[in-house]
Amino acid sequence: MRRPHASNRVDSNTTGQHKMDPTIKLHTQTISTRSIKSKIATSVTLIVLLSCYYLFESKTKSSSKKYGIIIDGGSTGTRIHVFGYRVESGGKTVFDFEEGALKVSPGLSAYAEDPGGAGGSVEELVEFGKGRVPRELWGETEVRLMATAGVRLLDLEVQDQILNECRRVLRKSGFKFQDSWASVITGSDEGLYAWVIANYALGALGGDPLETSGIIELGGASAQVTFVSTEPVPPEFSRTVKFGNISYNIYSHSFLQLGLNAALEALRESLVSEDNHLAAESLEKVIYMDPCTPKGYSHVVESWKLSPGSLTEKNRVVSTLHSRGNFSECRSAAFSLLQKGKERCSYQHCHIGSIFVPKLQGKFLATENFFHTSKFFGLDQRAFLLNLMIAGEQFCGEDWSRLKKKHRSFKDEDLALYCFSAAYIVALLHDSLGIAIDDQRIEFANQAGNIPLDWALGAFILHTNAALTWKSTLTGL
Repeated sequence: MRRPHASNRVDSNTTGQHKMDPTIKLHTQTISTRSIKSKIATSVTLIVLLSCYYLFESKTKSSSKKYGIIIDGGSTGTRIHVFGYRVESGGKTVFDFEEGALKVSPGLSAYAEDPGGAGGSVEELVEFGKGRVPRELWGETEVRLMATAGVRLLDLEVQDQILNECRRVLRKSGFKFQDSWASVITGSDEGLYAWVIANYALGALGGDPLETSGIIELGGASAQVTFVSTEPVPPEFSRTVKFGNISYNIYSHSFLQLGLNAALEALRESLVSEDNHLAAESLEKVIYMDPCTPKGYSHVVESWKLSPGSLTEKNRVVSTLHSRGNFSECRSAAFSLLQKGKERCSYQHCHIGSIFVPKLQGKFLATENFFHTSKFFGLDQRAFLLNLMIAGEQFCGEDWSRLKKKHRSFKDEDLALYCFSAAYIVALLHDSLGIAIDDQRIEFANQAGNIPLDWALGAFILHTNAALTWKSTLTGL
């Protein structure tokens, strides 16, 4: 059946005037518009997805975690520090100082007669590091070994032998390493690294130099004093650090052999060597009084002394030190040790031996054995030196048997050390450096702002790829 309007459509075509049915035309236009919109929407979606992908990848890459390793070759042990960091999209470096640490004993200097043993101790630390750093990142993770005062005391030839054994191990570790990255650092560098991490933790870098905190470290073999000084400082003690537009003029010096353990050994040697005149090839037993260990504690010290009649023969002296635990006498003996050689001072003033030390300025953090000693005596971090004096006097005067019962978890030699430690700290900070016994500028601390006050952290900040922005602003290192 023909539809009623069929003839009208045919007629319109036969007239030669081609007109599309408005309904069909509208339908065609509708299909075209939807198609275009669909294509545009698809393109926009793809662009957005690709942009998000690249932004995500870029952000992920820029903020992905990286690692660095510092091996601290200290006098009493060797410690590995594994650090993490990431560089955020804005260029800000965020550090993670708690990836892990492990210490092995003895220190590298103990392998002077067996350098190969030093390599073995480092191997153990390397294995620990591998367990903290993802395997795929080993090749880009820098490892640096920095030996300190214990190794500095050795002959250069022995130093090289120990370092070469350590380098052999680090070359095959799988981590990123160069031979120059295993070295004996100077005491001044050690102090400067500690100053950097302390003021980084306190948020003081980039501000007024006079608002920074100095740092005094008491290690086993050496002590470091580092702080901003407004006094003219001889060039051999002066370091300049620039952060942004701020320059910090810093005094930094390491007092070798004046660390806690080295000082105690020197003190005992001085006790057994005084007025000790021996005949050739003799073996004598001598008894000396030791004011720096509690009453009732006895120990034997073996020393060697040249005989008066020969410059080649050595005579062994077996000396028994009987302790009388007198804090005042111990403090006096420690002060004498700290002032040894002062007659050779060629500067305006020498507070320790013949070494120039400017007047202390500003606040100070006292770390390492300063902190450990104050903690043992239960003192507050901002305790006065007066409090340490009182605690030291009580401890030194206590009978050894009673102390042993009170502190059962301590080894004898470790427990006995605290009498000397308290007296030595007072002799160093008050008697030598002039800090008043009621001065509030000193804080006994092992961390600041939850960041450990360890010079290795400062070294990590300044000597790894994490510090690219820091390297452009910190100089003098």
